[in-house]
Amino acid sequence: MKNLVSGFPAGLSNKVLDGGANFSVGQRQLLCLARAVGRMNKILILDEATANIDPRTDELIQKTIRSKFRECTVLTIAHRLNTVMDSDRILVMSDGCVFEFDEPRRLLENTNGVFYRLVKQAGSDI
Repeated sequence: MKNLVSGFPAGLSNKVLDGGANFSVGQRQLLCLARAVGRMNKILILDEATANIDPRTDELIQKTIRSKFRECTVLTIAHRLNTVMDSDRILVMSDGCVFEFDEPRRLLENTNGVFYRLVKQAGSDI
């Protein structure tokens, strides 16, 4: 974002258009993440934070979340399994019903579990 912002004539004072129309989806995600880092909240809620971005930006966001929000409670709503694999706990839900809730390692030990099947379907090695 530093390179992008430094290229704006107004720098950090550059206006963000409605819906962030003057930024790409990935840039908007990074902008939101930078704002969250600046606020230093105790709770961070991410709803599909990396759903529509390229793998490089996804990796950058994941690394930032792991380092900058290490002492925070992070609630992540995600469909990409790699987004939640290093979480302390995973809650597997469908149609408003809770199927499983535990540490990822323990969920993966249950070969009859929903999370185990999701990981297998995604082609991830267990």
